[in-house]
Amino acid sequence: MKQDRFLTGILIGIGLLILAALAIFFVRQDKQTYVSDDAPEGVVHNYVLAVINKDYEKAYGYLADIENKPTFDEFRQAFAVGRVNPSNAGIRIGKAEITGDTASVEVDMIYTPGDPFSSGYNNVGSAQLLKQNGMWKISMMPAYTVWDYSWYQAPPK
Repeated sequence: MKQDRFLTGILIGIGLLILAALAIFFVRQDKQTYVSDDAPEGVVHNYVLAVINKDYEKAYGYLADIENKPTFDEFRQAFAVGRVNPSNAGIRIGKAEITGDTASVEVDMIYTPGDPFSSGYNNVGSAQLLKQNGMWKISMMPAYTVWDYSWYQAPPK
């Protein structure tokens, strides 16, 4: 009789833990939102979020208007064929260093392991931005998961 109550208590406890874990999982899902793009960090954040949300028109609007800028079709095509794949890593946006009309924003790429025996790793780089018509625009990103390195490159001769 005593063992039945003990076993029932354990089963109820396990059930409550499972319900709590499920509730936390569904409540804590990250709902990323766009931030003000007055600062370079905000522009980089919004660009990455737009790429993740597959809002390519919004993301394309954050690109600098300089020589060899990709067309919108070239930009979108890089995602469509998988040359750029934002699902492969996480990104943490760091601080910005502003010098006149240029800025550099620290971007920390967080790569997860592909198997249970490997460890993930980080790769820190910096995004380059220019101030054009009073707005910050991205001219280079260090993360190939959200940027195609052929953009802004002179075509081969």
